[in-house]
Amino acid sequence: MKRFVAASAASLLCLAVGGPAALAGTSNADCMGCHGEKDLDASTARGKKLKLFVAPDALKHSVHRDLSCTDCHAGAKTFDTAPHNDGKPLELSCANCHEKTEKEYAESIHGLTYKRGDRAAATCANCHGAHDIIPSANRQSRTNKFNLPNTCGECHKNKEVLKTHNIKEKEAVPHFVDSIHGRALLVDGLIVAPNCNDCHGVHDIQPATNQKSRIFKDKVPDTCGKCHVLVEETYNKSIHGKLLASFDARGPICITCHTSHEIDKPSSPEFRIKADRKCGGCHQDRLERYRETFHGKAIALGREGVATCYDCHGHHDIQKSSDPASHISDKNRLDTCKKCHRKANPNFAGYIVHADHTDKKNHPQLYYIFWFMTVLLLGTFAFFALHSLLWLFRSMALFTGDSKDFREQKHSMRTDPEQFQRFRPVDRFLHGLIILSFLLLVLTGMPLKFYYTDWAKWLLSAMGGQAVAAIIHRVGAIITIFYFAVHVSEVLINFVRGRAAWRDPASGRTSLRRIAGIVFGPDSPMPNMQDLRDFVAHQKWFFGKGPKPQFDRWTYWEKFDYLAVFWGVAIIGLSGLVMWFPETFTRLLPGWLINAALIIHSDEALLAAGFIFTFHFFNVHFRPEKFPLDPVIFSGRVSKTEMLHERGRQYERWERDGEVDAHRVRDEWESWKWIALPAGFIAFCLGVALVVLIYFAMASRLAGS
Repeated sequence: MKRFVAASAASLLCLAVGGPAALAGTSNADCMGCHGEKDLDASTARGKKLKLFVAPDALKHSVHRDLSCTDCHAGAKTFDTAPHNDGKPLELSCANCHEKTEKEYAESIHGLTYKRGDRAAATCANCHGAHDIIPSANRQSRTNKFNLPNTCGECHKNKEVLKTHNIKEKEAVPHFVDSIHGRALLVDGLIVAPNCNDCHGVHDIQPATNQKSRIFKDKVPDTCGKCHVLVEETYNKSIHGKLLASFDARGPICITCHTSHEIDKPSSPEFRIKADRKCGGCHQDRLERYRETFHGKAIALGREGVATCYDCHGHHDIQKSSDPASHISDKNRLDTCKKCHRKANPNFAGYIVHADHTDKKNHPQLYYIFWFMTVLLLGTFAFFALHSLLWLFRSMALFTGDSKDFREQKHSMRTDPEQFQRFRPVDRFLHGLIILSFLLLVLTGMPLKFYYTDWAKWLLSAMGGQAVAAIIHRVGAIITIFYFAVHVSEVLINFVRGRAAWRDPASGRTSLRRIAGIVFGPDSPMPNMQDLRDFVAHQKWFFGKGPKPQFDRWTYWEKFDYLAVFWGVAIIGLSGLVMWFPETFTRLLPGWLINAALIIHSDEALLAAGFIFTFHFFNVHFRPEKFPLDPVIFSGRVSKTEMLHERGRQYERWERDGEVDAHRVRDEWESWKWIALPAGFIAFCLGVALVVLIYFAMASRLAGS
């Protein structure tokens, strides 16, 4: 028999929650006479169909199998009409047996929400089921420990519920499942692992803002401490625990560091990488300075093997640095450092971890070093930026004034068959090493300096991570030391071999004047008074106040480039060695030297990269006379036309001394230029790309600050 029952929405809600509507004094068989029919349904006032069928064996395994329908569903007045209570809701009488639980539920967030008329709030049936309620100890129970995440997730993963209700943790269930707690419970099957109700409660669940809630801020340590007993005891004695006990709002609790549901294993890479951001949530000033250290930058770039906040300060036992029990107290700091730096010494432990180089009062040595490097960097960039712009404007003026003559002269310089040697094979070889090492150092060093940019992260990821980049960086440093040592040795050997020129021809004695003439002569890259005269003449030419000056073998800007390498290798190299072998250097030197080395190394490297890829490239490749690439350092040769145009004094000197033929080209450039030029062009393009990224990173940081 098929029956269609027209019922009000209110009565059908009770039917849906409680199951078959029973009449007072009737037996279960009487109820099943209708509700045992599979096609029994009802229509709500809005036309929605509700199934009212109850399986005959629904109560077979239920904890309520010995109860009758009317024990739970009461209040019906009639038997042979439906709905059974004149359209009024039937009462679901759980409180008849579960009075205490019902009271707890009525005061919970679920019960109060339901009482306000929100029918999406969880009821007894939503969590426990309807007629098929089985004990929680049964693995099939909806409230069994292993099934509870799915039961809670029916609402807390429901997009509609999350959208229409003020639920803060919208990813609570998936985060829990992926957390160390969820994996321990659902993957490893550990019955002792916590579940939703271990932290939130069962029937008495309250919002986190309610002081009665188990997850109210002051109560979180107690809630977590039910499982983590020793951790709670340690935390209560820490500076964080003392702050919380004194009702100080700054006192962090368990979820401040570990989060509520997305809890990672503390030793996992994910937790280590996120640790500094979590600590920085309260200690923003410390995080800012930590991020300026190698540790902070490497962590931000995803390298989990370096020290993070809790490696130095401790985990749950954090104390003030002035407390003897602190990991960073004067008594314990060296032992803390030795956890990673086994050869650390007392001076090494004097390294200023959160040093502020802008704090003149507390760190004057770092303050003055920082400002010296800043003035050096800005001053050098400002001077050569102006120099390059003046040169560019003058060249463009010549081009626009007579573009045909300008192009013909440039073409003649490139195609003149009469060639002279400008660089020896050893010079070209060493310059090739300079290109290789410099690109390696910049490619691996600048991403660390500008760790906050996307391109830095992508570049390091492409290399295999910051740890691999560090190895490549050291390889570049070793190549630098090698080419520098070879060049200095070669210069000294040639100087000694030519010692016959030291002697005065008349007396045969060594003459300091002749030695000075060699050291500061036209074939030497050492500066002399002629360079000052050349500089003044060049500036006059920039402004159209004089003829274009003729230079000898080395121009004043080339000498600057040359000496800058000596300065850079010394400053960058020594500071880099201090950071590479800090334990060794601090055996005799103070720990703050490591801080100073970082400032010097970082700023000098930025100066070197910016200068080479901007001003050196302009002087050699970018100016209109040379663009797009001057191949002289690869070929070692220069045409007679170019010499007469730019280095007339050198050619005149060769003619005067009868050395023109001695300098004519006698090499094999034509056979290998198809390899050298593409390699040089690639290196050139890499340099241009890097300097663009560097300037972009600097601009974005300035804009952000």
